[in-house]
Amino acid sequence: MQWVIVGATGFVGSAVLRAAQDAGLDVTALPAPRLTSDAISAVQIIDEAARHPAVTDLAAALAGASVVVNAAGVAAPRGADTAELRGANALLPAVLAYACSEAQVERLIHLSSAAVQGHREILDESSDLAPFSAYSRSKALGEEALRLTASQGRFEGMHPVVIRATSVQGAGRPTTAALARLAASPFASVAAPGTASTPVTSVESLADYVVQAGTFAGPLPAVILQPGEGMTVRSVLEAVGGTPIVLPRSLCRFILRVGYRVSALLGERLHGSLRRVELMWFGQAQAPGWAEAHDIRVEHRVSGVLEAAGSRQRQGRPRKRRDRQARQVP
Repeated sequence: MQWVIVGATGFVGSAVLRAAQDAGLDVTALPAPRLTSDAISAVQIIDEAARHPAVTDLAAALAGASVVVNAAGVAAPRGADTAELRGANALLPAVLAYACSEAQVERLIHLSSAAVQGHREILDESSDLAPFSAYSRSKALGEEALRLTASQGRFEGMHPVVIRATSVQGAGRPTTAALARLAASPFASVAAPGTASTPVTSVESLADYVVQAGTFAGPLPAVILQPGEGMTVRSVLEAVGGTPIVLPRSLCRFILRVGYRVSALLGERLHGSLRRVELMWFGQAQAPGWAEAHDIRVEHRVSGVLEAAGSRQRQGRPRKRRDRQARQVP
């Protein structure tokens, strides 16, 4: 079984590459082409992908592969809607699907995001999408394009599978460093009682899950959700070293409601940041899915990742104070 990982130099792609190598798989890294798109619907994405010149080049590069993992994309939860964002997150998956079909690849695994389901209380593996930002809409557009082309029978013998990653943390990720800074600040807080489940996970566990899905002998559903690691909103902040304040739920809801209205007036500029606060306060539960049904298990590593991030944050603060003092010496 030969694997090809597209976008293997990125945060998630490099973790998948290591996990595949550790599993003894024959794996190759393939750079992702930089695409742009002005399409605003799945139909437009499909039409653009079907005639895109990158399909031929990618099909040649994928010849002989059994499994292709698309770990490429633009991770910009707070970014604006751009042609580059839609090209990376919506057009590229469709182009890869056509290329995989031409190269007779058996399985394409496309890494999407649970953000496509927006603010719903429970994440699941359904096709129900409720994107709320430019980033989540671009990821949803990619999913819709794959689902529509597969339902039309355009990919003979090739089965695209979407894995929705949740709130993935890891060393070197700005999101994880930001979480550590927040946990150490006076703003670290949770909505009462602080026991809500949260989809915070580790990139290593996501990578292991991708390998298990790719090597699974039977058919896979069109969408599978990354399993959680058993964290709560309180335990996440405490793992990073924080002592969260417990706030009334009604107050948290009011602040978010006002915040989203202000953000809407500003062209959704604050939606990404507000969503992070919402997840910090309320978390998000997950419905049992494919992993539970097939007893697929991954090692829970996120607590260690968060503890390490908190340690780096605490070590960095004295160093910054010394640097400031040194600059003040005449």
